[in-house]
Amino acid sequence: MKPQWQEHRLQTALGSVFVRCAGAGPVILFWPSLLMDGSMWTGVAERLLARFRVVLIDSPGHGRSEPLSAPFSFDECAHCIVSILDALAIERAHFVGNSWGAMIGGTFAARYPDRIGAAILMNGTASACGARQRLEFHMLILAGRLLRGVRGPLRKRATAAFLGATSLRTRPQVVGSVAAALRRVDFRSARWAIESVVVSRPDQASLFRGIRSPVMVVAGVEDATFPNAETRAMADAIPASTFVLIDGSAHLTGLECPEKSAELIESFIRAHD
Repeated sequence: MKPQWQEHRLQTALGSVFVRCAGAGPVILFWPSLLMDGSMWTGVAERLLARFRVVLIDSPGHGRSEPLSAPFSFDECAHCIVSILDALAIERAHFVGNSWGAMIGGTFAARYPDRIGAAILMNGTASACGARQRLEFHMLILAGRLLRGVRGPLRKRATAAFLGATSLRTRPQVVGSVAAALRRVDFRSARWAIESVVVSRPDQASLFRGIRSPVMVVAGVEDATFPNAETRAMADAIPASTFVLIDGSAHLTGLECPEKSAELIESFIRAHD
């Protein structure tokens, strides 16, 4: 039986944010990667609905959320999570985030320890943007504005940044999902997220050292966007965190390996709930 999703538009400091909720039990919030929307978590969520209430977030400026018109800070993203919890009358929730979601999941855990349970942070980093990556993404923003979207060679490059050899070779449905998500991107809005999440990304290592929530940091072995050593350094910055490598996945582990991701999420939450 298909899940009965409840849809909400919730007001936050970063505009109205679209979320879908289903299930019952302990609450898990899911925040996607840059250029993806909440649908990237559908395969994971469907495996958890019998035991948890899941909230899939279209991050600011993405999916069915209100477009962005200016840059933002990670603290504003963390406060956005608080606004979502308040609007849904949720006192405390577990949090799962990928890439952008992992970074601001760490910010949220550090800034609002009374509102978070366990955190599962996938394919993220605690480091600031390096000079080479900053230049590359400045060029990406320029190309996206000229092409008016993630099109042509830009779409091919984005797909290569998201998916590794295993998914490209053996998971056509995942490749199709990424292509569809990239076609949906409103680049006039997404460019502000790219600038804020990548180009102007702060070094958060010192902030993350203050996290006291249970945290599992996950890295896809084939991730070319954030090499495993960089994601491991994020884990090392968080006291008592658990670090896990997932074979056969790259930068979108939840989309590429939903069954394994759901197992990890549930077992970690059960161990620390």
